[in-house]
This record gives sequence, structure tokens and C-alpha cells, in this order.
Amino acid sequence: MAHFTGIEKIKFEGATSKNPFAFKFYNPEEKIGGKTMEETLRYAVSYWHTFTMDGSDPFGAGSMVRSWDRLQGMDLAKARVEASFEFYEKMDVPFFCFHDVDIAPEGSNLRESNKNLDEIVGMIKDYMKDSKAKLLWNTANNFTHPRFVHGAATSSHADVFAYSAAKVKKGLEVGKELGAENYVFWGGREGYETLLNTDMKLELDNLGRFYHMAADYAKEIGFDAQFLIEPKPKEPSTHQYDYDVATAHAFLQSYNLDDKFKFNIEANHATLAGHTFEHELHYARINNMLGSVDANQGDPLLGWDTDEFPTDLWSTTLAMYEILKNGGLGRGGLNFDAKVRRGSFEQDDLFHAHIAGMDAFAVGLKVAQQLIDDKVLENVVSNRYETYTSGIGLDIVNGNTDFHQLEDYAFGITDIKQTSGRLEQIKATINQYLLQAFAK
Repeated sequence: MAHFTGIEKIKFEGATSKNPFAFKFYNPEEKIGGKTMEETLRYAVSYWHTFTMDGSDPFGAGSMVRSWDRLQGMDLAKARVEASFEFYEKMDVPFFCFHDVDIAPEGSNLRESNKNLDEIVGMIKDYMKDSKAKLLWNTANNFTHPRFVHGAATSSHADVFAYSAAKVKKGLEVGKELGAENYVFWGGREGYETLLNTDMKLELDNLGRFYHMAADYAKEIGFDAQFLIEPKPKEPSTHQYDYDVATAHAFLQSYNLDDKFKFNIEANHATLAGHTFEHELHYARINNMLGSVDANQGDPLLGWDTDEFPTDLWSTTLAMYEILKNGGLGRGGLNFDAKVRRGSFEQDDLFHAHIAGMDAFAVGLKVAQQLIDDKVLENVVSNRYETYTSGIGLDIVNGNTDFHQLEDYAFGITDIKQTSGRLEQIKATINQYLLQAFAK
């Protein structure tokens, strides 16, 4: 059954196009920095927001109009697979992502859930034979069901730990069967509300044990996907253990896991942590931990995870700058972990939203590459820190000095001439590059 009738494959028509079903800036075949846009951006569709989201929120019932929602149970799951691959083909995306419960309903017990999952995974595998779309990553939903009320791998109940492990074990098997490039761990309930009833040391130790067991099992079955942790500071937990990249990186180092994991960084999670998107990407990059990206944005007027489609060109430019400086995303990609607004309830809006996001990152890619080619920010930074390239500064960098020598040097300082950071000029320059991109 066709679900998106009347919509042809989305094509690139250029910046002057008035066609709402066409790319204005994303040209998958255009080469930027020696690679095609498709090769660098590696776009993915998130199964949950695109095919299972109904538009409900804490104050209202679902508003989405979806052709497949007339069905239930496994019939609904199968219809979503049909719709998803039709959508991937028409959007011409190379990847998709899912949680286990996105693609198959849970049964009355774990065996029944796995049976449902096996049936749908078999169906997806068949569809993949005739599709360019591959699995960027999959993951286990260990946060929605009431059994995870106190966490999953950090639960206060050992049975929940065991149940969570069984779900991840199955997820790793599914990932291998479908050829997933990565496997993601998002600790939606891995945190706590209050220390008054929490054994933090036990919970963190258990989380470390859990990740080691997952890595061991992946090796056992020959699943060589990149493991990714997706940081988030809050919501639903008051204090989440993977607050941001730096916190999660320290955790990985403490439990000797930093050689087994990288990070899947989400823009909206970065801002909830009080950081910019590029800050999180930059920290991961300079520590060789940048693996993949959940491409979305938050609303600065709202204090929760709104998961909007990315349209902020400043943000996409600075994000792509970090990604290009990283040498790309390797096995990762740009997954649109984003949902259409509740008022954008028509089925066609799924296309408009993805086109907007894909165009926004295409612009970001072009501008970021030009900034790198012209060494705009590299020159700014190198000039600002030039005192560390000779004399006492070079001694500091090379570790060829100590407090005694620095004190002797400081006694001879009569004046320190500072230079302006010129932030306003830098921002104006980036605006100039953005506008030049549109002029072309």
C-alpha cells in the first residue's frame, strides 16, 4: 500500500525554486571539500519521531493524521515499515535509526516481545534488499515502560538490570543482522531524583559493568558497530549520569570504557545542559570522541526537549565546522531526531520538515568548508595565542619551565599589552560568509 501518494522523489532544484517538495540547497551529488554532500552529511530519518509520533503532549491528545494509524498491533508495525521505506526512497536518504519498541510492539513477556521484533526485523531486512537506506544505528528503549521507573542499568532492582541487559543483548543481535553502523545507548532513566534514597556509587558501578558486558557480547557475536553514548542533562531524571559530553567522558575514563565508546551528540541536549551545540561537538572532537549527531534544535523560550527540525543556519554552520575539522563523522551521521510541530499534522509535513533540515545542514556544510578553506577562524585563533609560539610561551607549552623560572620571568614584566578578542568582527565575518553563500 502506498502511503505518500502524489509525491515524487524529492530532487534538488536550487535556491530560486518555489517548489515545496524540492531541495533548495542540498544537492547530494555536489562535491564540497572533495566529497559529495551525501557522503559528508550522511542523513538519517528517525523512526520514532517520523512514524510513531502522534503529536500528543502533556496538555493534549494526538493530532497527527497518518494513513497507517487506522491499524493496530503487528498490522500497524508492518504498515509503518511499508511507509518508512517509501519515505526513505522519496527523500533519497541513505540511513534510518530506530528503538526496538518503535518497530515492534512489546508482548506480554520478553519472549513474545522478541518474537514480534524478529518478525518485523525480517520484514525490514527484506525491504533493505531493494533500498539504498541502511541502518545508521539501533538501540533499546529502556526508559518508557513502568518497569524502568527507577532506571535500567542503574535501577535499584536487580531484576530490572537483568531485563535491561536482555533487551540490549537482543538489540545487538538485531544490529548485527541488519548491518548497523553504530549502536546507541541513551540513558533516559539512568539518573536519580534525590540522594536521600540513592546509592550513587553502586548505580555508577553497575552502569560501568553493564557497558562492559555489552561490549563483550558484541565482540562475542562479531558485531563491530561503533558504540555511542548520547548525553542528556535532565528530563526525565533530575540528575542524569550522562549530563554532557565532558561528564560522560569522565565516566568512560573512570571505568576504562573510553576506547570502546564515542558520543552521539544532540543539539537540543547540548542547550539543555547550558552549552552550545558546537561546544559539545568541539569537546568530543578534541578528545577524539565524536561519533555521530542527532540533528535538531530546541526553543530558547522553552526549558525542555522540544526536538525541532534544525533551521538555524548559524548553528548548522558552526556544527559542520566542527564535523569537518573532525574529518567527518566516520561511521556516524546526521540523524534527524526531530518531530514536526503539533500543528503540522498533515502527512505531507513530514517531507517539508526533512527538506528544511537537510537544506539547513547543506548550507552549513558549504559555509563551514569555505571558512576552513580561507582559514578564517584558524587565523583568528592562531593570532590570539601567538605568544605561546616563542619565548616563555613556547617553554610553557613544551614543559620546559617551572614556577621558579616563571617567577624570575614575571619579575621582569613591566607591561602586558593585551589585544582585542574582536568577537563582533568575527560574528560579522561569519554573517558575511553566510550571505555570500546565498548570493552564489
